[in-house]
Amino acid sequence: MLKLLRDNMVPEPVSKPEMIGLCSPADKGDFLITLYPYNIEESGESRNNDMRSVGTGQLQYPPLTVYIDYLCTTHSIADLKSRMLDESRILGRLMQVFYDNAIIKSALLQGSLAEKNEQLRITLKKINVDEMNKIWNFPNVPYKLSVGYRVGPVNIDSTRTRATRRVMGVES
Repeated sequence: MLKLLRDNMVPEPVSKPEMIGLCSPADKGDFLITLYPYNIEESGESRNNDMRSVGTGQLQYPPLTVYIDYLCTTHSIADLKSRMLDESRILGRLMQVFYDNAIIKSALLQGSLAEKNEQLRITLKKINVDEMNKIWNFPNVPYKLSVGYRVGPVNIDSTRTRATRRVMGVES
């Protein structure tokens, strides 16, 4: 997600790629856009129970499949009169980038997700007021307009394996 935003939002409306980062909106530092992963859930519908062969005589347990929920918040350094307008413009562009790139292909991914030719889906996540209040529970930090996204399925490989042997005959 970071690479996608950095590739599509720099130099306009964000001047430098390092101004987009992963952190809590309360710890924003110099970021103009913060992506805050606030929830991870195991995916029931994408669960795979099939073991796969990883060499002669070895089967690897199936991966853990999860979805990650993010809170995306914009922060402007504009003066007070135009700050909300600037933040709304940046947030609108962020939503446009995610809408236009709803499927993240392996070329934008890193690590094992890229190596295994995975694809991730980005979907807008409706967050009601009560849930937003629970997420935005930062002392002494006023609420800022934010939007939620769900990303996945993310497959996390298991490190467990099981030895197998070739069938040598059939007993009668």
